[in-house]
Amino acid sequence: MYEWVKAFHLISMTAWFAALFYLPRLFVYHAMAEDDISIERFKIMQSKLFRGIANPSMLATLGLGGWLVAMAPEYYLKQTWFHAKMAFVLLVIGYHFACSVHLQSFANDNNQKSHRYFRIFNEVPVLFLTAIVILVIVRPF
Repeated sequence: MYEWVKAFHLISMTAWFAALFYLPRLFVYHAMAEDDISIERFKIMQSKLFRGIANPSMLATLGLGGWLVAMAPEYYLKQTWFHAKMAFVLLVIGYHFACSVHLQSFANDNNQKSHRYFRIFNEVPVLFLTAIVILVIVRPF
């Protein structure tokens, strides 16, 4: 059972990060849009991506990850790499909610950030994913 839960945890994590990679890219294009048709299209795309993919896959990732820990708490809770990974997971959750704030700002036609800001913002989850994968696979400590 453990391997099945781990597989679905990885699948949901992949979907979550795919959404976290694409949503800020949509923010870049939305921040550059000048015509009403494009602006409204980006609002719909962002909302559907966040509510239809990002939120459900985040919940699945966290739920399945919790299930994995519950299957072997004596192992995970003693591992330093696991605690470091969880710190990065908390950062990813914070990033997810930062995306939600930006999404609402765009939805309310109140975005104050430039497309350059969102280009940099778009790179942040790559750093989190890199750290998490290294911690889980390499287990450097």
